[in-house]
Amino acid sequence: MTGSSGLWRSLTAALHQILSILLCISVLILVIPVTLQIFSRFTELIPHYIWTEEMARFLFVWMVMIGAMVGVRESAHFNVDLWPPGRPRLTAVINLITRLAILVFAVTFVIAGWEFTLFGWNRISELAELPLWMIHIAWPLTGFVWIVFSGEQVLDDVRALAGGTR
Repeated sequence: MTGSSGLWRSLTAALHQILSILLCISVLILVIPVTLQIFSRFTELIPHYIWTEEMARFLFVWMVMIGAMVGVRESAHFNVDLWPPGRPRLTAVINLITRLAILVFAVTFVIAGWEFTLFGWNRISELAELPLWMIHIAWPLTGFVWIVFSGEQVLDDVRALAGGTR
């Protein structure tokens, strides 16, 4: 492993760790507005908070997108194990096809997601009055992170095909 490759892997590993922590935090935070919704609907203990529905939806979108980023890094998202583990080169070809498909989705997320973000740039949500770009930016950011993680994995697969080490 060369110096720049080692630095790159360290940076992507750190990004993965940060995203994993953010995923856990987002799940924990999501529990709060959902719990408030449940208690306000079925009891008279607390008033009906309208903002909780919108906040839960925003947090849910971010949780899903962060989970998708982590899943791509761990080869757990978009990958289905149909073939038994076998020859390294065959596995590399199958993985390469999957990762190239992920890259197509990633580029689509970046391009369409950026347009989506620009669409919501000067708009605010109705209830919580949050800027909509804060939720829309999740799509191009997810696509960008997919490109970073999948690009690293594609290089590994190409090395395996060339007979190098993974």
